[in-house]
Amino acid sequence: MTYNIIRAAEAGETSVTPAILAQIKGHLQSDGWTLLRGFPMDMATFSAVTSQLCKTITFDPARENSDKNTQKVDAGLGPIGLHIENGNTPVCPDMVAFYSARAAFEGSQTTICDGRRVFDAFSDAQQRRWSQRMMVTRTLPETLWKRYLANEHPAISAPEEVTHEHILQFKSAIPDQDFTLNNDGSLEYRIKVSPVRASALSGGQAFANAILGPSHNYEPPVYTLDDGSTVAKDEIEELGEIAETCTVEINWQDGDVAIIDNTRVMHGRRAIKDQERQLFIGMGRL
Repeated sequence: MTYNIIRAAEAGETSVTPAILAQIKGHLQSDGWTLLRGFPMDMATFSAVTSQLCKTITFDPARENSDKNTQKVDAGLGPIGLHIENGNTPVCPDMVAFYSARAAFEGSQTTICDGRRVFDAFSDAQQRRWSQRMMVTRTLPETLWKRYLANEHPAISAPEEVTHEHILQFKSAIPDQDFTLNNDGSLEYRIKVSPVRASALSGGQAFANAILGPSHNYEPPVYTLDDGSTVAKDEIEELGEIAETCTVEINWQDGDVAIIDNTRVMHGRRAIKDQERQLFIGMGRL
């Protein structure tokens, strides 16, 4: 898979101007992602770019906020499997951006996989199987599900404001999700998602989901397809082998920003060897 790098020197721009934003959107439609390189970048600029591309900002409740629009990426040191961001949540972001404030000296490459190419690489039987809908079931601790709801529910802004009525309102607002509230405050959460989906930016059919992804901050989910079968470990390994053939790596430089269509392109990470690296994320809906 080839991709486009928007270089400041070649673009003749010293900042992320409307013309650069238009180029970003063009590359998202054609390739599913792009990389900005050589632009003056800091947290405030990265946050502003994120807000210019997204109408609504969303967050991962398990991550540390870096400012009002962005969060720090911190998911241990091991490799991270390919996934779309927040792929097992009811409100999946359309776009994800990463800012390399300090690039790793070695390792830590971000992996990028076009789910459209993965779907095209499937056999006919695999395309039929993964075009079914899928139930995702997992239990969330009280702190995390309340933080998520406080961000997504329009009537509240803090976890301590969450009531049972807010849960019911959120459930009724978004179809195909259900929950069981446990005595310890945790919540067994169930939602139906489509492993193969059309891009919000460019249509098409892409294998874009979180099946291959991490559960660093969460309990590993159980995936059950509409035919009643559960997704098994060996099947996940087979999917990973196919996806790896459609994967490229970002070798980060300081100040780089990658912008990804989160409804088409999955991302992950090679193992971290340089623990001084600093990567931040911003994401939202178009």
